[in-house]
Amino acid sequence: MPERHATVLCSQGLHARPAAAFARAAAATNHSITIRKANGNPVSAKSTLMLMSLGLKEGEAVVLASEDETAGPSLDQLAALLATELDEQ
Repeated sequence: MPERHATVLCSQGLHARPAAAFARAAAATNHSITIRKANGNPVSAKSTLMLMSLGLKEGEAVVLASEDETAGPSLDQLAALLATELDEQ
Protein backbone atom coordinates (compact mmCIF):
# COMPACT_ATOMS: atom_id res chain seq x y z
CA MET A 1 0.00 0.00 0.00
CA PRO A 2 1.61 3.30 -1.04
CA GLU A 3 1.74 6.03 1.61
CA ARG A 4 3.00 9.58 1.69
CA HIS A 5 3.71 11.67 4.77
CA ALA A 6 2.90 15.35 4.48
CA THR A 7 2.51 18.47 6.56
CA VAL A 8 -0.45 20.84 6.33
CA LEU A 9 0.98 24.26 5.54
CA CYS A 10 -2.26 26.13 4.88
CA SER A 11 -2.12 28.98 7.41
CA GLN A 12 -5.74 28.50 8.51
CA GLY A 13 -5.66 24.69 8.46
CA LEU A 14 -8.19 22.63 6.51
CA HIS A 15 -11.39 24.53 7.21
CA ALA A 16 -14.28 24.46 4.70
CA ARG A 17 -12.77 26.16 1.64
CA PRO A 18 -9.34 24.48 1.64
CA ALA A 19 -10.87 21.13 2.60
CA ALA A 20 -13.22 21.40 -0.39
CA ALA A 21 -10.31 22.24 -2.72
CA PHE A 22 -8.33 19.27 -1.42
CA ALA A 23 -11.34 16.93 -1.71
CA ARG A 24 -11.87 18.01 -5.34
CA ALA A 25 -8.22 17.27 -6.13
CA ALA A 26 -8.46 13.86 -4.43
CA ALA A 27 -11.67 13.03 -6.33
CA ALA A 28 -9.98 13.91 -9.62
CA THR A 29 -7.36 11.17 -9.09
CA ASN A 30 -9.75 8.24 -9.66
CA HIS A 31 -8.04 6.39 -6.79
CA SER A 32 -9.44 5.54 -3.38
CA ILE A 33 -7.31 7.72 -1.09
CA THR A 34 -7.41 8.16 2.66
CA ILE A 35 -5.90 10.76 4.94
CA ARG A 36 -5.22 10.50 8.65
CA LYS A 37 -3.34 12.19 11.43
CA ALA A 38 -0.14 10.37 12.39
CA ASN A 39 -1.84 8.19 15.01
CA GLY A 40 -5.44 8.60 13.89
CA ASN A 41 -8.06 6.75 11.92
CA PRO A 42 -8.15 7.23 8.15
CA VAL A 43 -10.97 9.07 6.40
CA SER A 44 -11.76 9.51 2.72
CA ALA A 45 -9.68 12.29 1.19
CA LYS A 46 -12.56 12.87 -1.25
CA SER A 47 -15.00 14.02 1.45
CA THR A 48 -14.94 17.65 2.53
CA LEU A 49 -16.87 16.83 5.71
CA MET A 50 -14.55 13.97 6.65
CA LEU A 51 -11.50 16.18 6.04
CA MET A 52 -12.98 18.89 8.25
CA SER A 53 -13.70 16.30 10.96
CA LEU A 54 -9.94 15.78 11.33
CA GLY A 55 -9.54 19.37 12.54
CA LEU A 56 -6.22 19.72 10.75
CA LYS A 57 -4.25 22.84 11.63
CA GLU A 58 -1.17 24.42 10.12
CA GLY A 59 1.93 22.35 10.81
CA GLU A 60 0.14 19.07 11.52
CA ALA A 61 1.51 15.88 10.02
CA VAL A 62 -0.75 13.58 8.01
CA VAL A 63 -0.48 10.30 6.15
CA LEU A 64 -2.02 9.86 2.70
CA ALA A 65 -2.58 6.27 1.60
CA SER A 66 -4.24 4.13 -1.05
CA GLU A 67 -4.82 0.43 -1.58
CA ASP A 68 -4.08 1.00 -5.28
CA GLU A 69 -0.40 0.36 -6.01
CA THR A 70 -0.55 2.79 -8.98
CA ALA A 71 -1.65 5.73 -6.81
CA GLY A 72 1.88 6.89 -5.93
CA PRO A 73 1.98 9.88 -8.31
CA SER A 74 -1.47 10.98 -7.15
CA LEU A 75 -0.36 10.76 -3.52
CA ASP A 76 2.69 12.86 -4.41
CA GLN A 77 0.46 15.53 -5.99
CA LEU A 78 -1.87 15.61 -3.00
CA ALA A 79 1.04 15.80 -0.55
CA ALA A 80 2.42 18.75 -2.53
CA LEU A 81 -1.01 20.40 -2.47
CA LEU A 82 -1.03 20.27 1.33
CA ALA A 83 2.16 22.34 1.24
CA THR A 84 0.31 25.24 -0.43
CA GLU A 85 -2.04 27.95 0.72
CA LEU A 86 -5.20 26.02 -0.29
CA ASP A 87 -7.41 28.99 0.54
CA GLU A 88 -6.11 30.58 -2.66
CA GLN A 89 -7.09 27.64 -4.92
